Parts: sequence; C-alpha cells; structure tokens
Amino acid sequence: MFGDIGKMLKLAGQMKTKLPEMKAKLAATEYSAEAGGGAVRATVNGQLGVVDIKIDESLLADGDSEMLADVIKAAIAAAQAKAADAAAEALKELTGGVDIPGLDGLLG
Repeated sequence: MFGDIGKMLKLAGQMKTKLPEMKAKLAATEYSAEAGGGAVRATVNGQLGVVDIKIDESLLADGDSEMLADVIKAAIAAAQAKAADAAAEALKELTGGVDIPGLDGLLG
C-alpha cells in the first residue's frame, strides 16, 4: 500500500518540474490539417489557438460563403484535434500511463 503512495509522490514531484517545460514545448509546436480536399489548410498552436489559415483561390471564386465557412471550420477542428491528441500523448508520457483525473486541463 505505501509503495503506491511513494510512487504517486515521486510522480507528483516529476510532474511539478516537467509540466511547465512540457506546456511550453506544446505551446510552441504547430499542428496543421486540411479540409475540402486540401482547399483549406489550418494551423493551430499547442494551446489550440489559430495561427494561420490558407484558402485555395478557387474556393473564393465560387462565392459560396456558407460552404467556405464549413470547410474552414473543418480544417480548424482537425488541426485542433491533432494538437489535443499530442497534448494527451505528452501527458500520458509524463504520468507514465497513469490516468489522473483533471490533469488534461493543465496543458491548456
């Protein structure tokens, strides 16, 4: 029983020192995804903030603003999903695979 507590305390100490470094690394990393067959490319940072959006000119010529908005949202959502997956993987690595409720909000 006390071995588990010792393991948790050791993990907590490691997290305290490594978490800020991990947050900074994730925040500085960019994640990109495309939608509409590559017509829109969105890039977000590790904090899920939109960094860049590229739109193929052919979509602008069409004049369908509703479709354009949908494709942009899809590209942003896909890029944010990549960033969230990377954060979850980094947290899993940090905790050694131990699921600790409430930690997922620490990286944002």
